[in-house]
Amino acid sequence: MNISTRSIVVAGVLIAISAVLALTGLGYFPVPNVTASATIMQVPPIIGGVLEGPLVGAVVGLVFGIDSFVKFSSIVLTSPAYANSPAWLGWLAAIVIILIPRLLIGPAAWLVYKSLRNNNEIAALGAAGVVGSLTNTVLVIGFAILLQVFTFEIVAVVIPQAIFESILAAVVTIAVVAAWKRIETGRGGSSV
Repeated sequence: MNISTRSIVVAGVLIAISAVLALTGLGYFPVPNVTASATIMQVPPIIGGVLEGPLVGAVVGLVFGIDSFVKFSSIVLTSPAYANSPAWLGWLAAIVIILIPRLLIGPAAWLVYKSLRNNNEIAALGAAGVVGSLTNTVLVIGFAILLQVFTFEIVAVVIPQAIFESILAAVVTIAVVAAWKRIETGRGGSSV
């Protein structure tokens, strides 16, 4: 598989943006839930997947995954489901719940965008934003329920946050990628 210089540069820029969002705390904002935060950290992997394909989306998602793992693995490791288990089992569950969903955000967004872009580019970008964001939320919560870290009752608490994060991801994805494509085709420019 050949990776273009452009893909490397876009991945680097989006990784830097993800790192800034993670390290400054701007990627997370307080809400009353289990983790005490909602996030926009899924947006760079979505944009990476849409602009440069599933590999770039997954690599950028890895930054989100590592940051989430550092911040939230204690929720898994201290849950009653793993309190009396071997340590490796808790760590494995944390990897499945926290890291794997973040790696799939960009590829899911890419697949939706690629499938819909010929019909309506803006709708495809919005759908990619929604699906990328929901990939994160549904897989994290789904794996956490499956691995008994949370009970199914958490779904009611997560739904409003998931809707908000999905809408935000769609709006930002449309704005950033549409602006990027205007610049790329030379149609951008100043009106001054």
